[in-house]
Amino acid sequence: MEKHSNLSGTMEKKDSFGSSENAAEQSNRLVDEKKGGIKTMPFILVNEICEKLAMVGFSKNMVNYLTDQLHMPLTKAANTVTNFSGTSSLTPLLGAFIADSYAGKFWTITFATAIYLLGMIILTLSAALPQLRPPPCEGNQVCQEANGNQLAVLYLSLLLAALGSGGIRPCVAAFGAEQFVEEDPKHPKKTWVYFNWYFFVLGASILLASTVLVYIQDNVGWSWGLGVPTIAMALSIIVFLIGYPLYRNLVPAGSPYTRVLQVFVAAFGKRKIPMVSDPKFLYVNEELDASISTDGLLHHTRQLKFLDKAAIVTEEDAVKSSGKPNLWRLNTVHRVEELKSIIRMLPIWAAGILFATSSAQQNTFSLQQAKTMDRQLTKSFEIPSASMSVFAMSSMLITIVLYDRLLVRVARKFTGLDRGINFLHRMAIGFFISILATLVAGFIEEKRKHAALANGLIDSPKSTIPISVFWLVPQHTLHGIAEAFMVIGHLEFFYDQAPESMRSTATALFWTSISAGDYTSTLLVTLVHKFTNWLPNKNLNKGKLECFYWLLTILQVLNFVYYLICAKFYTFKPLQSQRTEHGGDQCGEGVELASQV
Repeated sequence: MEKHSNLSGTMEKKDSFGSSENAAEQSNRLVDEKKGGIKTMPFILVNEICEKLAMVGFSKNMVNYLTDQLHMPLTKAANTVTNFSGTSSLTPLLGAFIADSYAGKFWTITFATAIYLLGMIILTLSAALPQLRPPPCEGNQVCQEANGNQLAVLYLSLLLAALGSGGIRPCVAAFGAEQFVEEDPKHPKKTWVYFNWYFFVLGASILLASTVLVYIQDNVGWSWGLGVPTIAMALSIIVFLIGYPLYRNLVPAGSPYTRVLQVFVAAFGKRKIPMVSDPKFLYVNEELDASISTDGLLHHTRQLKFLDKAAIVTEEDAVKSSGKPNLWRLNTVHRVEELKSIIRMLPIWAAGILFATSSAQQNTFSLQQAKTMDRQLTKSFEIPSASMSVFAMSSMLITIVLYDRLLVRVARKFTGLDRGINFLHRMAIGFFISILATLVAGFIEEKRKHAALANGLIDSPKSTIPISVFWLVPQHTLHGIAEAFMVIGHLEFFYDQAPESMRSTATALFWTSISAGDYTSTLLVTLVHKFTNWLPNKNLNKGKLECFYWLLTILQVLNFVYYLICAKFYTFKPLQSQRTEHGGDQCGEGVELASQV
């Protein structure tokens, strides 16, 4: 074993020697003063804005479209909405893989937007052509549900939209953040500022979709309500392509999934080999890792030690100082730490699932609540039920502005952190407020049903209950505030703590937690509908939706305790900068915690 340690130590020195030139070249490749920066933002964000106009403009009102136009039962419509949302949040794993491994973020976004556009065109045609939907019904007439062919067209359009969304969602956020990468590690990348305003722009587009587009759908027609975002999506491709000369494009560094698998295979193959006495004897090769470590090498950590065996050099490895090892047998410390970083993020990832489950109800049952309430704003104007989410978006936007301009500056004086509070604290605040939002929603539902009972409308599901729809404002407002803290903190966490070569994949993890939350909602609704009378299909007044909300509240409280435990024991990603303060190139020095950026 001593022989192996000496061999490893010698290799570390030889592989590290003379690699500074390669690292410097890599840094130069990354940073081009003529490209990137704030001037690229209009071209990049317009793509995300149009995606949100299309996605939200339909999904916010989808349950109404499915029940009113296609005559689906309520629970089936609610599950279709959450399944579509879940699939749209799951496909980013595929989009991230393509972007990080082969195509790069720019071309992935471009082709994904084209696929999304095709789905929107089909969806618009299905709303415009009478033969693609069942005949209308009025009053107490028994409505004919959409047939198999009509549903097939619907599902095809939703599938294409979900696939397109999979290429846009993980790449736009990461691609935009990459435009602000700075060369000097002494000047931290203020990605928290970028993500705050990224979500502000998204929130503004969601606000527009929840008001203008929903109004067009309810009062002008679905063909126009879907046609407008379709046209916007087509224009976004053109605008995004115009900005190509300005973008800072990074060359894909190879499949991150392959590197993860190689570490697992190498560690398993050496599972019987004793661990080295000192981590400095583990294999390091800066030249090999240069393309995936432009921000600096990952420093060795003491968690998940069994994976370190993938970096133990044995005589069988037969690696020369200038040669590339067989990565299925031997990996560098940096590559081992990439895998460790992803594994350490998974418990925090899982905590976001129930948050997404709670938020999903705002697009389903909350919308149906609003539909039964008095929505008359003036004698001639009635608020569309899907537009109630405007209060969630407004509170989110206001919270983002106050957070960026006030809270950060105040908190910075006490914590010393540039971002005011770290993303783990930010997420905890969001989790807590979300619990309050769901709890309040249950009490509001009780009040709505009491009004229906007092006015003899329990058996009249299509009648308007004389209770103002503005009673739903508190729950929507609390959900918006919760998202400003938790959702932005969650995305910031994934981007900051992920290895730099896996940032699209890490952003995809953010969306998969939302996907898992939507599918959890589908499962929960299905089980509750099957075993209780809480969620009836035809008449919400006869159900016990408040019990469903309170069940979610209990689950969220348990999830909050779980999150606090995970956050308490989380180990931040340690980064070994390429340069020290004196401008030297000393491997093993200048270690900094990425969490302090």
